[in-house]
Amino acid sequence: MSDVSTPTPSSTAVTRADICAVAIAEAFRGDGERLCNPIGNLPLIGGRLAAATFEPHLALTDGFYTLMDPQSPDEVPPIALPEAERVAQRTVAHWNPYREMFGLLWQGKRHVMMGATQIDQYGNQNIAAIGDWTQPRRQLLGFRGAPGNTINHTTSYWVPNHSPRVFVPAVDVVCGIGYDRAHALGPVASRFHEVRRVVSNLAVFDFEALDAEGVPTMRLRSLHPGVTLEEVLEATGCDVVIPDDLGESRGPTEQELAQINRLDPRSLRLNEVPEP
Repeated sequence: MSDVSTPTPSSTAVTRADICAVAIAEAFRGDGERLCNPIGNLPLIGGRLAAATFEPHLALTDGFYTLMDPQSPDEVPPIALPEAERVAQRTVAHWNPYREMFGLLWQGKRHVMMGATQIDQYGNQNIAAIGDWTQPRRQLLGFRGAPGNTINHTTSYWVPNHSPRVFVPAVDVVCGIGYDRAHALGPVASRFHEVRRVVSNLAVFDFEALDAEGVPTMRLRSLHPGVTLEEVLEATGCDVVIPDDLGESRGPTEQELAQINRLDPRSLRLNEVPEP
């Protein structure tokens, strides 16, 4: 199934958050037995939606120390469960303590979806600080695992509040490594490097366009239903390629919508992406 459709009127009662969940799930399509490691409520919903539908072999982590092995779609656990329920509902496939995680990370066998306080046209990401890094105006999370993530395995980004403050011409601090820097560093940095998707509350972006030097650069992949191209461009502060065949982000199937509601019984996704 394509993640992009030709824009058509729809009478299906689907929320913008549901559209985002499907777009995030689509980012994991084709990953097979990779470790699916989304961070945040909607990325968790989207990653588990992929595992419950079209990517049943994804390796899921409980966020602590085990890899789960659901035997059916309905065994993929909901998000934000109380500790006792989380432990009771998981089906454990493998004990995966912290020291063993790096064996997956360093071999390209993981796909993480992180947040981005800033991101530029090449996929460089900032979550560390705003302003001059020697004396920042605002201190954020720090580098966390972003440099190692982007060098060693596939990375995608989730942006719940699309604005020119997030999509910028150049990030203030490079945490996640973009295509221009990976290209300049050569094979040591580009062997497993892949910034696959950026999903926002307005649209989906990929890096399937090339700049004049042949380096992958950000391309608008699809607009969410009800969002105009002008709205996205006004909210985007970096250069982005607009394809001639720009489509609309697809909505969930009936099965996918049922799974989204099951995976998020408290509707936390609506707090993250309210209806416009």
